[in-house]
Amino acid sequence: MTFEVRWPDGAVENCYSPSLVMHDHLTAGASYTVAEFVDRSTTALSEASERVRAKYGFACTSAAATTHQIITSAARYPDGAKVDVVSMSPPL
Repeated sequence: MTFEVRWPDGAVENCYSPSLVMHDHLTAGASYTVAEFVDRSTTALSEASERVRAKYGFACTSAAATTHQIITSAARYPDGAKVDVVSMSPPL
């Protein structure tokens, strides 16, 4: 699945997850502080990677890459600034 986020400076970024588990942690249209978004998204991506490991015997490198992408992007902003989850596809 993909999810699109808008960072505090208005930059929009597309992110990938190998699992719909993102819907358990993020909501399309919601805003989170940078710190909360990093926590929620990296927890979800870790769960997604573990689902891949359970099914295929190895962790998902795409989930790890997205985690790195989010952490790198988030480092540019204060923890209390707002991140918007613009969309999640496919929706539930």
